[in-house]
Amino acid sequence: MNNNNSDVTANATANVTTDSTADVTPKARRSSRYQILLVALLSLNFGIVFFDRNALNFLMPFVQPDLGLSNTEIGLTASALSITWAISGLIFGAMSDRSGRRKIFLVIATLIFSLCSFLTGLATSFLLLLGARLLMGIAEGPILPISQTVTAIEVSPKRRGVAMGVMQNFGSNLLGSFAAPVVLVAVATAFGWREAFFLAGVPGLLAAGLIWWLMREPGTASVPATVAERPAPRRPSIREMLAHRNMLICSLMAILLIGYLVVCWSFMPIYLTSVRGYSPQEMGWLMGVLGLSAAVGSFVVSGISDRIGRKPVMIITPFMGLVLTLGAMYFQGSAVILAILFFFGWSLNGIFPLFMAIVPSETVDPRYIATALGFVCGVGEVLGGGILPTVAGAAADLAGHAAPLWLMSVICVVAGFLAMGLEETAPVVVARRSQAALA
Repeated sequence: MNNNNSDVTANATANVTTDSTADVTPKARRSSRYQILLVALLSLNFGIVFFDRNALNFLMPFVQPDLGLSNTEIGLTASALSITWAISGLIFGAMSDRSGRRKIFLVIATLIFSLCSFLTGLATSFLLLLGARLLMGIAEGPILPISQTVTAIEVSPKRRGVAMGVMQNFGSNLLGSFAAPVVLVAVATAFGWREAFFLAGVPGLLAAGLIWWLMREPGTASVPATVAERPAPRRPSIREMLAHRNMLICSLMAILLIGYLVVCWSFMPIYLTSVRGYSPQEMGWLMGVLGLSAAVGSFVVSGISDRIGRKPVMIITPFMGLVLTLGAMYFQGSAVILAILFFFGWSLNGIFPLFMAIVPSETVDPRYIATALGFVCGVGEVLGGGILPTVAGAAADLAGHAAPLWLMSVICVVAGFLAMGLEETAPVVVARRSQAALA
């Protein structure tokens, strides 16, 4: 285990010490202006992905009675998308590593998931709905690992935490968690839930065009010179990746917290309307607050981790998730105060880029970042997003609508304790500790 820890430190230190050299090479990272444009574009695209992915969750109070779905079937629709998302991300993330052509993968995937949103709106039974979600997961799976790989390659290491946090969390939560419930519930109320799905598919078509027009194929400047000069090693096996303590812990946290996320999206809207008695419009705004919280956390949480380290942030933040679940079940005050509790409780979402992208990318060989990210995301989506929503749905059918929220509460506690075993990888913190040890 000590050898793995030294590998993490050496890799993070190498990224810091070679940054100034990489920035002046012909294939160096792009200008600061392009870096900002790239992160904004990728964040927008991933936001549209989550707008489509979350649409069914926010529209479920309309879809469930129309199609006659049980809670178990609701859980299965969420699980289906998560499973195909995971498998697709792992396969196509590795393919993009081998080919070195990330741009075309992003464009094709964006076009396909947009079309799948239209298919969801055409569903007339549970099986057709399930099939549409399976296809959508296949299309959306590669987008996150490839987008984070591009960000890790093109953005300077000293800004990597903020950039990768914004890429993954800002657009996805501003659009997918804030705008989606507000806009889609309003459209469904006025015109119907099918029309809301048709609307959700349009932005992806525009995003695909923007990526094709504005994004350049990324280079390889993030590979440290000491690594690039050696012959390319064989692709690491899953066992070898998990030999890194950080990769194992990040994978376990992905299982738990992706499960937390998908269970919340799948069952919180139903709980707020069926148990707490909020109207669909009030539910939409309460769920929208989660998006605002995560959008702020996308740069605040990741930015703090750049300064004080990844580990302390990843220990403290999961426990904040208890504010959300306990507030939803027991707070009896106004909806405005509950919205504030939701805002602080959802700060847990701010560490998703850390365990899904930032820490793994600072742990493994830089040439295989997409493979590592695809694995962490994949195992999280299959075992967390794929299994836990179905378990939560079955528990809700047996024990009541509060069962999924209790499951989420347990997840928060376990994830916080798991993070205590992480090894620090933040380049600035690792460099500071190295300098202190030499002094």
